[in-house]
Amino acid sequence: MAKASWIARNERKKRTVAKYSDLRHKLKAEKDYIGLTMLPRDASPTRLVNRCEYSGRRRAFLRRFRLSRISFRELASHGMIPGVTKSSW
Repeated sequence: MAKASWIARNERKKRTVAKYSDLRHKLKAEKDYIGLTMLPRDASPTRLVNRCEYSGRRRAFLRRFRLSRISFRELASHGMIPGVTKSSW
């Protein structure tokens, strides 16, 4: 489980990105790069980190399921993810 402070920090960044998204698009369309530099650093969407919805882990993140590999395997083996079955051949 990730530290609660890391998860909270990422949530705060998500809110900041959402708050400034329209302004960022407007400034980019006008090619006002000075105005872009005046915005907060966390207003950039590249500062966001993909985190597992279940555990908060950031490494080995599966975008399709929004889970880490460990959480995915655990939930899939318990049959909690619809449409996912253990393969065998």
